[in-house]
Amino acid sequence: MFDKIQIIKKYAKENNVPIMQNDGIDFLISYIKKNNIKNILEIGTAIGYSAIMMALTSKDIKVTTIERDELRYKEAIKNIKELNLEDRITVINKDAFDVELNDNFELIFIDAAKAQSIKFFEKFENNLTKNGAIITDNLNFHGLVKTPEEEILSRNVRGIVRKTKAYIEFLKNNEKYNTEFYDIGDGISLSIKK
Repeated sequence: MFDKIQIIKKYAKENNVPIMQNDGIDFLISYIKKNNIKNILEIGTAIGYSAIMMALTSKDIKVTTIERDELRYKEAIKNIKELNLEDRITVINKDAFDVELNDNFELIFIDAAKAQSIKFFEKFENNLTKNGAIITDNLNFHGLVKTPEEEILSRNVRGIVRKTKAYIEFLKNNEKYNTEFYDIGDGISLSIKK
């Protein structure tokens, strides 16, 4: 099993697929264990790495994960099958905004298009159980959130950084949640429903 995880990580590195950094995934798994989480929604599957790591935390965990990119979706399905986790991980190949779910989740993990984080949060928070949590990754956006805007050369990247900062403000001012920010991995927030 360890070998298969290493192969997934190697594939991610060689194909420029962003996956969670080690200390970020450790934080996520630790939160799942500590809070006995059983039902998880992930926005942004990529190649299935974090969904697999979450599902491996306990045999009774179910993960529903959404990925719009067809190539990544197919790679995720392959990786999940290789680890015999298809009965515990459901991958939906659609744009998250086109997905309607009736299930409730104790944890929602947002790790998708950074510019859409507020919209993802608002769309899926209705699927969160009482006292459930929303964890978001990449809030430092490769360290660029703390970089002066004029030093960021790409207009596109400046836009993503602006939207990431707006999301951070949205979390700080959202009175329905208690949010903590952690300088772990590429920056993580933990928002717990009051």
